[in-house]
Amino acid sequence: MRAFGQLLPTGGLLAYLVMMGPRLAELHRVLKRTGSIYLHCDPTASHYLKVLMDAIFGPASFVNEIVWERTNVHNDARRKFPDVADTILFYGKSNLRTFHTQFAAYSDDYVNKFYQATDENGRRYTTRDLRSPHPRPNLTYDYKGYKPHPNGWSISLNKMEEYDRRGLLIFPKSSEGRIRLKRYLDEMPGVPASCIWHDIKPIQAQAAERLGYPTQKPEALLERIIKASSNEGDIVLDPFCGCGTAIIAAQRFGRRWLGIDITQAAIVTIKARLADAFGAEAQYQVIGEPTTVPDAAALAEQDPYQFQWWALGLVGARPTEQKKGADKGIDGRLFYRDNPGEPEKQIILSVKAGKPQVSHVRDLRGVIDREKAQIGVLITMQEPTGPMVSEAASAGFTLSPWGKHPRLQILTIAELLAGRKVDYPQVQGVNVTFKKAPKAKRTMATQAELLPAEE
Repeated sequence: MRAFGQLLPTGGLLAYLVMMGPRLAELHRVLKRTGSIYLHCDPTASHYLKVLMDAIFGPASFVNEIVWERTNVHNDARRKFPDVADTILFYGKSNLRTFHTQFAAYSDDYVNKFYQATDENGRRYTTRDLRSPHPRPNLTYDYKGYKPHPNGWSISLNKMEEYDRRGLLIFPKSSEGRIRLKRYLDEMPGVPASCIWHDIKPIQAQAAERLGYPTQKPEALLERIIKASSNEGDIVLDPFCGCGTAIIAAQRFGRRWLGIDITQAAIVTIKARLADAFGAEAQYQVIGEPTTVPDAAALAEQDPYQFQWWALGLVGARPTEQKKGADKGIDGRLFYRDNPGEPEKQIILSVKAGKPQVSHVRDLRGVIDREKAQIGVLITMQEPTGPMVSEAASAGFTLSPWGKHPRLQILTIAELLAGRKVDYPQVQGVNVTFKKAPKAKRTMATQAELLPAEE
């Protein structure tokens, strides 16, 4: 089993280490002998965490301290060397750990120096000779009138004929010259990746994979880790999965996976991301989120904020905040267009875990007017009262090319669990609440789970 995650201090150092110790000990317990753990942290915690990891895994289990250049130089260059890198601590459970060499792209200087030639299709290539480094009498043969080097060819006659059919041989003008082999740049693996990763760029503001999640990591970062330390069919565990980058990478490369996070907001984001990237091919089970009205009531009593984020996920809405605080009457939003390419319109959502009142409907109506939203939706744990229904009905309708939609709607958790939807235009391409994750180029059926963790 493999574990990946970002672990950053959020309080006092002692409290942080006390919190991390049991978690790392548990990860050590469940890790297979062939497994590895990658611990991502910033420079303020890396040295403390390395001591903790040495104590739990043993100093002999340390493999690498990887430095990832995650950002560009900031304005703090005036007072110190800028902080532009994070640390990834790489430990193996034993010397049986899986590892596959990973490659980074060649530098521009290297390419310009060694791959100067281009073919008729514009592909860069270099050439190398085909002589054997040592005498090979069994590979000494003429080919199309060209003599081998005294040491013989480095390849068999069958391989020579195969390269010839593929157009990879360069024949000299003189019969006394030597045949050379084309090596295309786009077919070369690159240079072996070291413990300093400066070739994986941070997610820029306009990047296709950017979802707006505050701790999102580039998929290339997790892809390198997963491909290096696991094989197809292995299990990847991300115990702090956030928006699910490790999960997406594991699914893409045919690994089974488990993801754990303490917030329903993360679970909502990951489910949307899996649907965008893999569609129905991503089969998984969510353990720990409510599936019945009593489950929802228990969550609402235990943690109203988690209940709020979970309820918004039932309608595909984006939470306004992923932390506790003033929300100005808005718990979440849905965005849509009447037709593809037209300006966005918004739906304001308010979630009430306690007893609903007619004042909640009036307040939401005022927020709709203030925000110039088209629709407002009140999600309630309990059934609405008669005055609430009447107040909502008095708000009238919003018109779209797809019909009339109540301007103020009340939906209960029971109705949402039974399959009821928000009434608004939901034709393909017009719901733009979440930025869509890129469609995956490759998928494999995997057994997977999303696990909301206990706080």
